Amino acid sequence: MAKGIREIRRRIKSTKNTRQITKAMKMVAAAKLRRNQERAEAARPYAEKIQDVIASIASGTSGSKHPMLQSRPIKKTGYIVITSDRGLAGGYNANMIRAVVNTIAEKHKSKDEYGIFVIGRKGRDFFSKRNYPLLEEITGLKENPSFADIKKIAGTAVQFFADEKIDELYLCYNKFNSAISQVPTVKRLLPLEAPEGSKERNMDYEYEPSSEEVLADLLPKYAETLVYSALLEAKASEEGSRMTAMGNATDNATEMISKYTLIYNRARQAAITQEISEIVAGANAQV
Repeated sequence: MAKGIREIRRRIKSTKNTRQITKAMKMVAAAKLRRNQERAEAARPYAEKIQDVIASIASGTSGSKHPMLQSRPIKKTGYIVITSDRGLAGGYNANMIRAVVNTIAEKHKSKDEYGIFVIGRKGRDFFSKRNYPLLEEITGLKENPSFADIKKIAGTAVQFFADEKIDELYLCYNKFNSAISQVPTVKRLLPLEAPEGSKERNMDYEYEPSSEEVLADLLPKYAETLVYSALLEAKASEEGSRMTAMGNATDNATEMISKYTLIYNRARQAAITQEISEIVAGANAQV
């Protein structure tokens, strides 16, 4: 019985230590979430403004033949998949990877029909171990990534489309709604859809050297901006998911401590009762 009591005591101590760790991780994730959420929200106006600029230029550039605006027969599809480098984030990575795998299974019959540009160690490890065709990868991003950190992979993906190595490009990331709601999103990035309302905009500007050349320069930057904005959304989603997961882990640890404490008290009471019974029985035997 004494051995069992010591084991229960060790479990209580171990669970308390785990609870301290998960509680600290929850607080750290909450602080990071606030910063990443602010950055994601700050990036949205820029993405919207550059879309307005492109719409304004496109309205005066009738019949534009830029390859990023032209659809062509789909022979190969590219996917930019954004995951995290670290775990302990609940279903953040699993949900994103599941959405990508399901999309690939629905759209493709052969590995020759698609390629993956992956951001994050978790996604890289999953796809590489299962022999998915990886075209480019980035791992070890900073906690607060800058545009320069993802410009290479975004530019490579856009260049693959421009060179007709892929015929369409999808962006896969977790869209941030709140700390407890992150939605796995798979949306088409290229070819870009014609901006809504472009025909209704008035052209009050003159472009040098020409609107076509300005548009050709802005479209790749716009695509890269969308990738960066998605990365900021994904970072906020990651910390929100981690905060929620660590909060649940802390609550579960507290519940386990209460359960183990009750078991410990019962075992201790049983041991005391047994000792008293043995003492009484010994005293009666001597009489």
